[in-house]
Amino acid sequence: MTTAVHRSGLLCALAATAAALLPAAPAHAAAPRAAGLHFGACPDSVPDPPAPDRVECGELSVPLDHDRPEGRHIRIAVSRVPASGPADERRGVLLVNPGGPGGSGLPYAVTKRAKLPESVRRSYDVIGFDPRGTGRSAPADCGPMGGLFDAPGQDPVPLTPAAEHGYLDSLRRTADDCATGVGAALPHLSTTETARDMDAIRAALGERRIAYLGVSYGTYLGAAYAAQFPHRTSRMVLDSVVGPEDWYDFDLRQSRALLRQRDTFFGWAAAHDKRFGLGGSATEVRAAYLRARDGLAAGPVAGFGAAEFDRTVYRALGRTERWAGLADGIRAYLRNRSVEGLRPADPFDGAASRTYEAANRTVKCADGPGPTPARVIADLRRMRRLDPQPVLTGMEAPVCAYWHHRPAHRTALGSPAAPPVLLIASEHDPVTPIAGARALQRRLPGSRLVTLHDDYSHGVFASRGNACVDGAAAAYLDAGTVPSADLHCTGPGLPTP
Repeated sequence: MTTAVHRSGLLCALAATAAALLPAAPAHAAAPRAAGLHFGACPDSVPDPPAPDRVECGELSVPLDHDRPEGRHIRIAVSRVPASGPADERRGVLLVNPGGPGGSGLPYAVTKRAKLPESVRRSYDVIGFDPRGTGRSAPADCGPMGGLFDAPGQDPVPLTPAAEHGYLDSLRRTADDCATGVGAALPHLSTTETARDMDAIRAALGERRIAYLGVSYGTYLGAAYAAQFPHRTSRMVLDSVVGPEDWYDFDLRQSRALLRQRDTFFGWAAAHDKRFGLGGSATEVRAAYLRARDGLAAGPVAGFGAAEFDRTVYRALGRTERWAGLADGIRAYLRNRSVEGLRPADPFDGAASRTYEAANRTVKCADGPGPTPARVIADLRRMRRLDPQPVLTGMEAPVCAYWHHRPAHRTALGSPAAPPVLLIASEHDPVTPIAGARALQRRLPGSRLVTLHDDYSHGVFASRGNACVDGAAAAYLDAGTVPSADLHCTGPGLPTP
């Protein structure tokens, strides 16, 4: 058993890191000109950073299939916030990705950069981009996606043989819709191709190597880049690690972790019964939760039913700061049948959500072989044996059972030729359980894992406000300081509402 470090981020980084140094990033006197990538004004979706910083955007043409560079091309949207320090402090570019798969990264250059340590902002041009199939980069369109955007939606937890048949039918219809909408691009909206787009961005920016910060799915993308381009990889921070496994297996592992997290939520709400009024024990809170879900399954309110409830629960369980809102929303529904506290601010059937959900399935099914329909049903039944009412919202890869393109190879992840990488994980993150970080570390020799103990949220570096984690990551990005051993930081514990 490890002991957490009870020190500030700077002391933590210094005391626990008898530092080995990565090779220094090449010095640059000024931001290089981007050949074939001309920057100008950004779309309205990209916020302006505080003055005097500025953001600029452009597009880069890349092959849809990098193995056939003379064939069809698509355009990748790119954003850049130049380093704020003087020219002699500039270390190069830091590409960033917010996760998904399906997440738009164009505004992330601004929003994530604002949270990064000042030393990192001063020394790196922060580069955001919309991965292919997302945002403004050849967005995927799967149309109705088998009824996914119906309101209320089909209950995502099939409890009877007839419901299981309906579940498989919705997967089949989703696969058909994606084949129709995405068409010939279906095999090429993959993580492997996106990693090659990243290298095209590197080349267009005139950089010999790139630094990288990826969160959640962004870690999978970073590991794919390191596998293909280990000698073009500089300093790489992988935060909330997906792990080197098939997407279907990852979805299963996540669903099991969500059950553990939900039990923690039940106990937490019970401990604050005076605040939430859902019951004084975890058993009573669970009963209140099930009354709410059963009620919405039997009688949806203004298009908000069981599927919509589960999506709200899924989102809330990943970040403890959302737990109070979930508990309040359940109480409001039980008292007066109001769902406004549970309904998300952004509509699920909006344009951005439709693109995200389409890209998510398309990328997952392009990254490797999918399961069989028989395995999907067998695993659903196993999940119901673990808990009669599981949370299956994150089970997106089952659709690959019916996908029209069956990839022959899995995405290659990690490389012994890559430089040491810094992996970061929250001890109890249910979205990307920590086992994934440990597994990926074995594919990246010399890499170190920074664990935030007693923490239950997804996304850590420049997100949780933990000085130990942020100090270690800043030292790594600024000076190439690699901890001499895995690092253990003390987390905040469960929140006080």
